[in-house]
Amino acid sequence: MMKTVLFIVGPTAVGKTAIGVDLALTFGGEVISGDSMQVYKGLDIGTAKVTSEERKGVPHHLIDTLSPGEAFSASSFQREAFQLIDQLFLNERLPIVVGGTGLYIKGLTKNLSFHDTDPDEGLRAELEDILAAEGPAALHQRLKQQDPKSAESIHWNNGKKLIRAIEIVETTGSTLTEFGADVEEEPSYQTLLIGLTMERSKLYERINLRVDQMVEQGLVEEARQLYTSRLEQSQAAKAIGYKEFFPYFAGEQSLDDAILQLKQNSRRFAKRQLTWFRNKENVEWFDRTNDTYENTLQKITDYVKGNSKESSNINI
Repeated sequence: MMKTVLFIVGPTAVGKTAIGVDLALTFGGEVISGDSMQVYKGLDIGTAKVTSEERKGVPHHLIDTLSPGEAFSASSFQREAFQLIDQLFLNERLPIVVGGTGLYIKGLTKNLSFHDTDPDEGLRAELEDILAAEGPAALHQRLKQQDPKSAESIHWNNGKKLIRAIEIVETTGSTLTEFGADVEEEPSYQTLLIGLTMERSKLYERINLRVDQMVEQGLVEEARQLYTSRLEQSQAAKAIGYKEFFPYFAGEQSLDDAILQLKQNSRRFAKRQLTWFRNKENVEWFDRTNDTYENTLQKITDYVKGNSKESSNINI
């Protein structure tokens, strides 16, 4: 019988963590974090990392596994998550992937083939310096000399894609086309995607309130530790919740302005998350705007029971 992997997705602050834990308790599952920042040790408040009390004894995976200076990519997540899923299947446990990092989730639901190169920090820094000093046109010209086909397909003003294409050709010797594009294949398991959503204004209120609570809990001090560790260029330091405070630490901005910027960035991020999951995934949505937590949980529980009867790893 085909086994099932359950996904809990949606925007930040909508309540995915609690739903994931309670479904794990109901169906005999374990949680795999699908958040790109919760893998980092010490980044607890800004990532809204699930606490030991909130876990209610449910095992959680891919949390606190790396130091902030280490890199973690979508392909890294996919590789480790697939290993965890296979192990949970062997143990007759339900894997529940909880998170809002769209590409991480798609890597599992579509079995994407990622073709990552190991990051060359020196080259990346050089290219970013060129982008800042000379603009994207200089990068476009550099790519055109080495990979004309990619230069033709990538807009001259898209600095991020230009840097990535140059990285590939200069670190692998292959053009972007030769290196390979993402390939979608059917996964070997059933995927059930549960999406949590909420009316926009209410969600934004929750986000603003959560930022205030994070500040009260010590977010500024947590961000300062990352800043003073001189890891400003690391992947972790670029996360929403930390980078907003760096101008404040540098004396370039007030604390109030930094907090306002964090709220704005978080709201924009939530909007992007909703757009991603609505456009790229087959999600069953549950609107929490006017519903209690208990009612939402019951509806989701009933949906899982009604749509996974052919699966052998859900304890119904």
